Amino acid sequence: MSTVGIVRAYIDIETTGLDPAEGELTVVGIHLEQDGQERLAQLYEDTLTKDDLLAALAGTDILYSFNGKEFDLPFIAAKLGVDLAGIFSHCDLMHHCWRRNLYGGQKKVEKKLGISRETTGMDGAHAVALWNDYRLNGNPDALKTLLLYNSEDIKNLAHIRRKLGVD
Repeated sequence: MSTVGIVRAYIDIETTGLDPAEGELTVVGIHLEQDGQERLAQLYEDTLTKDDLLAALAGTDILYSFNGKEFDLPFIAAKLGVDLAGIFSHCDLMHHCWRRNLYGGQKKVEKKLGISRETTGMDGAHAVALWNDYRLNGNPDALKTLLLYNSEDIKNLAHIRRKLGVD
């Protein structure tokens, strides 16, 4: 199968909790690849809508995530009312990692695969703290750091996919 023209989208979310009934969806990050071209979309605040999400994913052939089947996609469905797994072909890279005895969260897998990041040591708790600092204190640097953390998550999904040889 030729991969020319295939649009791959990598998705990751930031939230203020694990339960959509109690937590807030703060950022949806999307990294798109097609024929060597890359594009980044990060939705938050006023752009964090169903319409903006679907527009950002327009033309996507396959959607990749890490634990997205259990977390990201259900959270998005609960908060934005859109079933991405029902619209797009979805590949949860966590399951491909498990088949290769790569267990743990995405950052742990990245480390095992030799994938680096600028935000080493940051995790979901830091993301919540950054969002709260931005929202409660108006700290633009907190938002900038949160968006960097999210962009590394989604860009590194592409590296994981390639290192594992997943189509």
